[in-house]
Amino acid sequence: MASLDLPYDAASSVALPKKRIRLGEVVVQVVLFVAATISVLTTVGIVLSLVLPAIDFFRIVSPWEFLTGTTWAPLFLEPEFGVVPLVVGTLVISFWSSLIAFPLGLGVAIYLSEYARESVTRFLKPILEILAAIPTVVLGYFALTFVTPFIRDIGIEVEIFNALSASIVLGIMLIPTVASLSEDAMAAVPRDLRDGGYALGADKLQVSTRVVVPAAISGIIAAFVLAFSRAVGETMIVLIAAGQLPQITFDPRETISTMTAFIGATGNGDVPTGSIEYKTIFAVGLTLFVMTLIMNLISIRLVRKFREVYE
Repeated sequence: MASLDLPYDAASSVALPKKRIRLGEVVVQVVLFVAATISVLTTVGIVLSLVLPAIDFFRIVSPWEFLTGTTWAPLFLEPEFGVVPLVVGTLVISFWSSLIAFPLGLGVAIYLSEYARESVTRFLKPILEILAAIPTVVLGYFALTFVTPFIRDIGIEVEIFNALSASIVLGIMLIPTVASLSEDAMAAVPRDLRDGGYALGADKLQVSTRVVVPAAISGIIAAFVLAFSRAVGETMIVLIAAGQLPQITFDPRETISTMTAFIGATGNGDVPTGSIEYKTIFAVGLTLFVMTLIMNLISIRLVRKFREVYE
């Protein structure tokens, strides 16, 4: 068959048809760009709304006094602005709730991913989602009116408002977050890794804990950090059940206060707008924002370090 030999100039002059601009694709790109821009501007607006009043607060109160002081009494006649009791209360609540949510949530994820039949999984996952959808104000009163009396009935002496009941209910609230994200991470582990474990004589428990969990560790860590961040930022449960007494204590049986509880209680109170007492809300909010930002950065670093990529 004879080939068609075109001169170089003739071949190079052949132009490809221009790509047709589709109106739908342009609209989608514009909508996505607007959505991304709105999210960025919203974040910037939130940061500015915290930073500007906080700067005015720190012009009056020393940042060193604020960050190292051990007495928090901004509404007293002789105010004290040491935020350490609120930070300690926040970390205590977050620690005890995580101690409940992490193992239980991971256990639920392992069961759903490795043990449960598909019909059971389809039945249990919506129930977990319903648990996550319960309003936190309802959970707060549940902790105050049911969990605290129950703890007293079994012989543990606790205050009416205490960190233990708030932590228990908050930990239960966080179980769906840990379980759902961890189960998704385990579901992404290739079947070949499981089959290799079974081929070596491992049973289901060994495959689940020594093969699947280590392979999905990056997603599990992300679930843990997200749940811990939610515990740090929870307001209504700790405001209702843990009380509003800022003190440095690691005993969960006592009354404590957290940063979010102070913001929620003070923001709805009779504090004059623009006063130094009012600006404490933004100083505490900025501290909380920095804490969660640091935790998210640590989470990103850990996820990248332990991330497993499968093809």
